[in-house]
Amino acid sequence: MEESPEWGTLSPEEFAHLQKYLDYSSKKVQDVLQDFYGDGALSQHLQGECVDFEGFRLFLQSYLEATDVPEALCRHLFMSFQSTAPGQPGSGLVCVNDVSCYFSLLEGGRPEDKLEFTFKLYDKDGNGLLDSSEVERIITQMMRVAQYLDWDVTELKPILQEMMREIDYDGSGTVSLAEWLRGGVTNIPLLVLLGLEVHMKDDGQHMWRLKHFNRPVYCNVCETLLVGLRKQGLCCTFCKFTVHERCARKAPPSCISTYAKSRKEAGVQAHVWVKGGCEASKCGRCQKKIKSFQSLTGLHCVWCHLKIHEECLAAVPPACDCGLLRDHILPPSAIYPVVLERQNSQKDGSGTPGEEGPQVFTTPEGQALRVSPVPDTHPLLVFVNPKSGGKQGERVLRKLQYLLNPRQVYNLQQGGPNPGLNFFRDVPDFRILVCGGDGTVGWILDAIDKANLPRRPPVAVLPLGTGNDLARCLRWGGGYDGENLVKILKDIEGSSVVQMDRWHLRVLPASPAEAGDPVPYEIINNYFSIGVDASIAHRFHVMREKYPEKFNSRMKNKLWYLEFATSETLFATCKKLKECLSIECCGTPLELRGALAGVAVLNIPSMHGGSNLWGETKRPLGEARRAPGTEQPPAITDAETLKTCVQGACGGGGGGVRMALPHPGGCPESPSPPALPPPDLSDQRLEVVGLEGVLEMGQIYTGLKSAGTRLAKCSEITLRTLKPLPMQIDGEPWMQPPCTIKITHKNQAPMLMAPPPRSSSFFGLKKGPVEA
Repeated sequence: MEESPEWGTLSPEEFAHLQKYLDYSSKKVQDVLQDFYGDGALSQHLQGECVDFEGFRLFLQSYLEATDVPEALCRHLFMSFQSTAPGQPGSGLVCVNDVSCYFSLLEGGRPEDKLEFTFKLYDKDGNGLLDSSEVERIITQMMRVAQYLDWDVTELKPILQEMMREIDYDGSGTVSLAEWLRGGVTNIPLLVLLGLEVHMKDDGQHMWRLKHFNRPVYCNVCETLLVGLRKQGLCCTFCKFTVHERCARKAPPSCISTYAKSRKEAGVQAHVWVKGGCEASKCGRCQKKIKSFQSLTGLHCVWCHLKIHEECLAAVPPACDCGLLRDHILPPSAIYPVVLERQNSQKDGSGTPGEEGPQVFTTPEGQALRVSPVPDTHPLLVFVNPKSGGKQGERVLRKLQYLLNPRQVYNLQQGGPNPGLNFFRDVPDFRILVCGGDGTVGWILDAIDKANLPRRPPVAVLPLGTGNDLARCLRWGGGYDGENLVKILKDIEGSSVVQMDRWHLRVLPASPAEAGDPVPYEIINNYFSIGVDASIAHRFHVMREKYPEKFNSRMKNKLWYLEFATSETLFATCKKLKECLSIECCGTPLELRGALAGVAVLNIPSMHGGSNLWGETKRPLGEARRAPGTEQPPAITDAETLKTCVQGACGGGGGGVRMALPHPGGCPESPSPPALPPPDLSDQRLEVVGLEGVLEMGQIYTGLKSAGTRLAKCSEITLRTLKPLPMQIDGEPWMQPPCTIKITHKNQAPMLMAPPPRSSSFFGLKKGPVEA
């Protein structure tokens, strides 16, 4: 296993660039590999078992689904597979098997499948055997991948060498597929390298991941220090049990249980203690500092996260109350197999076989579970989109799996929201936390509609997307930047429920034969727009679909928006919108000005990452107050009346959108209330705003202009178009041929509003602008 020479090593930046391409590619190596054989498109570039640079470049373009792979990256990657220096005989070719093996290790999928695929790559005669040199070539590619993934290979190298010695169980000098798989699946560091995935059916098993520590950490097995510059080790996401890679196979196989396995475990939750992880902390029992003494010190409970001295254990009651997050946590004692319930009923003589209880949830492995939460709690069901916010989604997923019961936290890339909704169907008073962008929130709200739950749960948002307009309106902020998740969970506990209108959008094509893009959604949660802003969003969407690797951060996305907005300013593709668009509000035709280039229909007062297109309005001096509860007319189109309508639903402080909201005590937040009742998220009204072009949008976004042109406030809208126009719903754009669009009220969804931001001034007065 010789290390690659300097000319054959990718830089960290190049490898990161390659990973971005891989993240967005949907192809598998084994699919593209077929092009090299038979009459495949790349067969002309194959020379024996090797391929030249042009064939490698074409393979890379097909595999990554990208035609713009930089020449420098392509050439450097080609050189990294060469075993001879440039200019030497054979330097213009690379082995197809080495290339395929390398990329297959970086793909998603089960470790067992990757092990089998890499084995078969080198088993050309199909006899199911490899000699030691061929196995070593596979291990070499694994080592290269480990280096690029930021592993300290000084630990991994001897582990893989030991695996190579032990893998030949029968001592025949060759390795069979069965021996290869048996050795691989029992080698925990190798499984982690290959992308170990643990599902809830593996209850009680550790979920290992590689971690670098920035402080002294001790191994839970050998109790010695994790050494090295980066203090690398394997850490269990669920219980924080930490080991050297070489100690992983000696670690006790049992991790936390996510549900009660016996009658003794059901009912009362006991502490689950793990040694270590208490450095520089105070003992929760005696309040004295837990000193390390250069060894594994202290105990921490996996459920309540209490940290104590080992000698204080006897003074701690055995029952665990789940600590600060008890209101959110569904402890294992509250989840139990139905068979235990039947045993209890037979034992005490209560219940009858025909008696109906809460619905039973059956796990994928066939275990029937019942949920009985702790009284007076609000268990939290969490959905995480790991693709949102770059790598933030993955980090949030891991942290929440530790802070809560892993059965409460669902990865939306693995089965969507239905498993979680089915599991919580009959749980009383549960709440939902959606970790993702506005699109993810819309996905969950739609799934709740279809799930037909006995009671609709309120939804909170942890913003991981780009715009996060709904999260801003609900005070959850404009984007998650690594804040303390315990604080965010406590804010959810103190949040209040608000109802949010949702609107049904129906598109009736003028000519059914005329093809157009599919309409992304039928429900409007945030906004609908047509014209200039939708044109920018559509161009952004098309470019991102074509070159996804260029859109991997909020900052890059905003720069791309700026570029498309600049070109839209020059070409003005949506000018004179009134010539091809007509609008009716509750049957009343709306007069459009000739300068308008776009129209936005707003359900919430935030669009494009925090812009309040409706703007704010204070009641004119001397204007009489309108009595609370006064019913609004179904449609308001008079320009003077619209000046006194304040677009508001919620409090400011959560991302730059200031809005009106009735004070919890019943008093208005502003001393000057508007003449008309300030609309909220549940007023069953939409606001219609006109935009004159990109320049005006930019002025509103930067604060140079307060708002667009108010056109109407109504409860039902009909739009008719005479030519293809760009449109968007909640940030998802499409190009629509001539049609009629009807927008009507659908229902209301309970959402969770974050508590008002705490005062930060000395006298308790809130800093910053006063909320409308």
